[in-house]
Amino acid sequence: MCGIAGILSKDGHLPDRAALEAMMAALRHRGPDGEGAYVKGDVGLAHTRLAIIDIEGGDQPLIGPGGGALVGNGEIYNFVELRDAQGGAVAYRSNADFEPTLDPFERDGLSSLPSLRGMYVLAMHRPAAGTAVSDVLLARDPFGIKPLYVFENETLFAFASEPQALFSAGFLTAEIDKLKRLEVLQLQYSSGSETVFRNVRRLMPGEALRLVGGRVADRTTLDPVPSVIPDPPADLDAAIEGFDAAFEDSVRIHQRADVPYGMFLSGGLDSAALLTMMARLNESAVRTFTCGFDGGNAHDEREAAARVAESFGAEHSEVTFTQEDFWNLAPAVAGALDEPTTDYAVLPTYKLGALACNSVKVVLSGEGGDEMFAGYGRYRKLLTPWWRGGRRPRTKGLFEGMGILREDNRDWAAGLDSVRAQAARPGFSPLQTAQATDIHGWLHADLLLKLDRCLMAHGVEGRTPFLDRGIARFAFSLPDKLKIRDDLGKWVLRHWLARYCPAVGAFERKRGFTVPVGAWIASRGAELGPLVAGQPAIAELCHREPVEALFRAPKGRGGRAAWSLLFYALWHRHHIDGARGSGDVFEVLAG
Repeated sequence: MCGIAGILSKDGHLPDRAALEAMMAALRHRGPDGEGAYVKGDVGLAHTRLAIIDIEGGDQPLIGPGGGALVGNGEIYNFVELRDAQGGAVAYRSNADFEPTLDPFERDGLSSLPSLRGMYVLAMHRPAAGTAVSDVLLARDPFGIKPLYVFENETLFAFASEPQALFSAGFLTAEIDKLKRLEVLQLQYSSGSETVFRNVRRLMPGEALRLVGGRVADRTTLDPVPSVIPDPPADLDAAIEGFDAAFEDSVRIHQRADVPYGMFLSGGLDSAALLTMMARLNESAVRTFTCGFDGGNAHDEREAAARVAESFGAEHSEVTFTQEDFWNLAPAVAGALDEPTTDYAVLPTYKLGALACNSVKVVLSGEGGDEMFAGYGRYRKLLTPWWRGGRRPRTKGLFEGMGILREDNRDWAAGLDSVRAQAARPGFSPLQTAQATDIHGWLHADLLLKLDRCLMAHGVEGRTPFLDRGIARFAFSLPDKLKIRDDLGKWVLRHWLARYCPAVGAFERKRGFTVPVGAWIASRGAELGPLVAGQPAIAELCHREPVEALFRAPKGRGGRAAWSLLFYALWHRHHIDGARGSGDVFEVLAG
């Protein structure tokens, strides 16, 4: 896990070294273990390193046998297999996981991307013989586990692991796109390639570019979802065995590291499966980290997590997220997420990162299990007859019909509609289409964004074994009846857990993950509501009286709505207004 940045000049000039160094400084929290820069001709690359593999020899930029230079963020998990396949034809300078990509990229360009297995963004400069025009490859992994943002004008093309690095370089100022801002509030994230910042876009999951002279000359995409449904398992037993083989293979390579690693353990099925497999593959006790809550009406998963941890002899650690933490840490969390998501799970994830960094540099997490194996309640409703309460996936925005927003229209949903259209495949069932929509949409723009920023704030790398193309091929081979049955999702995973992890109670109905933000806000809502409503960023968006009324009694959907407005107010203060002083929620909002 690292940070990368780059500048490609379109007019042949040497890139601005000061701008490159400003981006590197802005990304230093992502890579506190080292940094490096490369400037040649019209190309400048920068890297900040969190050392995970080949601690001593893995510094970047890496230089290829043909003189190409590469910077990468993330991990190429199958680097061992890539080296073996090259059969000694390449003389390696290190044991770094990105180094085996150098020779194929120099020789084959973007066509070598399907051989990579991992989470990554990378940039490689390939010096073109006999010409001064640059040839640069830019790529993001198929699931979008690692982020990359780009900005382009008449004279340059720039990219960075976080938008704030582009602003630090002085290429542009942080200006809000009003429609994407509305989408963030209604949907809790922004979909598609456009971000909440005007003129800053994401490189989309699986997207890869070849840039010649700083201009896009070729573009390709690696889709994480198979375009053709693989042959299904013969029966449930075959499906259980198929999952076992695919999951063991994925977890095994996700554990490749030269530093201590552990995992985040909740009371749910995905993390229980992850611990089950890690316990199988590790001789020593697995380090596990769990977060619980004090107060409010949220379901506390610590007891269930401790029971599973004890059954495998894990080295288990717990942390409590308290109401006091809520008031004190929310501004820091908003500051860590330079691209906003109002998902309240950012709160415990941030505190778990602070706990984990004391003993490990890598954590494995269960993100992606719900999308792959149909764990969400909305998937079950999709397969339930209408007369039993079934319905299509919800498309209503969080604030629709509440009378709070000054502009309450559906224009914000255009990005989501585009994602749905992209996810559709001939022969997919409605369930598979819904899963693919989540994989192409909110997975990378919400869940993985949250994991990346909250862990990078503490110098910890997050890995997601459920998000592997081998797992995806297996998951999309399953017919609907092996995903959802008897109104329970994750049917195959539950049977696998019943066999290998009895402590989890595989067929118990699990409560959805919640954070008691509504109860915490209600405890001081009369004081907090006027502060939030009075923020210029909120006043521009919302009617004052309904906001204050919402904070006085934030129940049900109102609790999530109040949290979304509070988070957006804190986020705007930090990233747009530039008010970056320390303090709790009240001190920050009061200025």
